[in-house]
Amino acid sequence: MGHQQHLYSHAFYPLLAYVMAAVGSGLGLACAARFHARGLAKGWPWLAAGALTLGSGIWGMHFIAMLGFSVDRVQLRYDVPLTVLSLLVAVVIAGAGMLVAGLRRTWGGLLVGGVGAGIGVAAMHYLGMAALRFPGTFDYTTSLVVLSLVIAVVAATAALWFTLRVTGARATVGASLVMAIAISGMHYTGMSAVTVRSVSGHASEEGVTGLTLVAPLIIGLGIEVLLVLFAVLVNPVVAEGNGTAPREESTTLPYDNRPAREAAPHTAPTSYHVPAPASRFEAFGGDQADPYRESREYRG
Repeated sequence: MGHQQHLYSHAFYPLLAYVMAAVGSGLGLACAARFHARGLAKGWPWLAAGALTLGSGIWGMHFIAMLGFSVDRVQLRYDVPLTVLSLLVAVVIAGAGMLVAGLRRTWGGLLVGGVGAGIGVAAMHYLGMAALRFPGTFDYTTSLVVLSLVIAVVAATAALWFTLRVTGARATVGASLVMAIAISGMHYTGMSAVTVRSVSGHASEEGVTGLTLVAPLIIGLGIEVLLVLFAVLVNPVVAEGNGTAPREESTTLPYDNRPAREAAPHTAPTSYHVPAPASRFEAFGGDQADPYRESREYRG
């Protein structure tokens, strides 16, 4: 028989899930920009960081939104191995999509990466749904499942396009907000396709409750966000993979406006006193007076 279910029990859950998706998308875009600028050889740590932040952001959004999902008089529990597997799928798919789109910067590569990443995101979502443990089953509306898959592909393709085009801080924030809308839309479209059937009165003892996973989720994702954010802030986008050096402000001016060398203070030319040659009278006459002495001009 059918049972009453609710997509969210409080508006807090979809809001928090959206914030989680936006933060993961923003850090993922920032890491992707640094990966593409440096190339695979030097930028692979950024590829790993981008895959981790974007994948865990998508997965975290799904899990937080699932905390708000409720079925009347039924306690939902989670299978831990399947839940962790869904996280790994999200991270691997995000990294693979970023790698394909980054190495093949063509529309074909973008579409291949987007379709693959979209299918992976949908697989993560429905794998997470399969991790739910409760005394009943899920039925799915096929048309809504297909629509959620289309949204996932479009959202993933747009996300990869953003990773190739977006570098500035404002553009990254704007793109992450748009991506979070698409990710949230895919999740709630998929959840709208769910109908709970055959619920018995016995609670399932398998798995753990959602609240049990909240503490490690918050701690783990919080540490990850802080570490990646710090790395992004201290490492600007620098094109190293193609051999170009980072652009720096020139320390020399385009023209020489240094003050001219200050001239030495003006001094009068040195005057040397050259005595007049002795007259023939004085040279040969000894004490004989020179009749022309008074009329001769002497310098000095």
